[in-house]
Amino acid sequence: MPEFALEPEQEEWCEELRALAAERLRPLAEKREPGLLNRPLVTALGELGLLDRLFTAGALDLCLMRESLAHGCTEAETALALQGLGASPVARAGSDEQRARWLPGVRAGRTVAAFALSEPGAGSDAASLALRAEPVTGTAGGGGSAAGGGGGWRLSGEKCWISNAPYADFYTVFARTTPGGGARGVTAFLVPADRPGLTGAALDMLSPHPIGSLAFDAVHVTEADVIGTPDRGFRVAMDTLNLFRPSVGAFAVGMARAALDATLAHTAGRTAFGGPLKDLQSVAHRVAEMATRTEAARLLVYAAAAAYDRNEPQVPKSSAMAKLFATETAQFVVDAAVQLHGARALQRGHLLEHLYREVRAPRIYEGATEVQRTIIAKELYAR
Repeated sequence: MPEFALEPEQEEWCEELRALAAERLRPLAEKREPGLLNRPLVTALGELGLLDRLFTAGALDLCLMRESLAHGCTEAETALALQGLGASPVARAGSDEQRARWLPGVRAGRTVAAFALSEPGAGSDAASLALRAEPVTGTAGGGGSAAGGGGGWRLSGEKCWISNAPYADFYTVFARTTPGGGARGVTAFLVPADRPGLTGAALDMLSPHPIGSLAFDAVHVTEADVIGTPDRGFRVAMDTLNLFRPSVGAFAVGMARAALDATLAHTAGRTAFGGPLKDLQSVAHRVAEMATRTEAARLLVYAAAAAYDRNEPQVPKSSAMAKLFATETAQFVVDAAVQLHGARALQRGHLLEHLYREVRAPRIYEGATEVQRTIIAKELYAR
């Protein structure tokens, strides 16, 4: 597929998803109080086959799903993305036993997953994780080699700002198995929510989806819980983020397009100063800028997704650029849309009031804007 155009079948599929989001999924989202896990919504995504497609589609299809769902129902988009983010490490690097036990429930929408990377002192700087994975006394060796003795590790510490916490059924948890090892001393673990010593608390955040903290009080994990290889969990995390960062951009593009569509309709129909708003040059030029930036973000996202699907070497740079530009663009477009709508856009329940709250967080999570710039610069200078 050329990065600058979609095939007719893809366009038709995206239109179907937008309609599905608005007509079937949005009513489910509106029935649930913000900040709580919406299991009926997750179940509906499973029944529609969208969760299953998460694990069979490439990066481009993931972006198309997230953009289209975000246009009609941001809560549905986020529920889909969080299932993918939490379970993709298992699908991509987990053992056969882990995949057989957990993925069927995730695909069906019965089992809720979460990606537990961020900590109170290690958000965007994922290599500085402090959650400790200490070898169980009596096992051989230190660090990752403890698993060879069969005793495993005890997890002690905290995770914070974890989407779907504390309501998820299992967590992909990243912990330090080798002190002082930096990125090379981190291991990924699959930790069921009912594991003794694991507790969580909800955080009251701006976002409508659940976000919480997790506390690990000597939570026992074994070699069977390791996702991938001990001390190589940072690569599992980065591989997952490289896939999902362009799709965060797609989420942002979906919100920007929804805001732009609302603005086109409003400025064409609202009369002021003797004519429709669209006839005012200041309004028309602002709308043109909104549309141009949205289209540029969309193309950058598609190009990054295509690069990922082709396994090209510049994926980290492309993913970072797509995430950076699209999220910053969405912030600009939604803010401009609110300004052009006036006070009505600030009323509770208005589409733009909802988007205004939603659009802020993507500039922070999965690597803040500043982190994306750092990644881009490092990739440029490495060449």
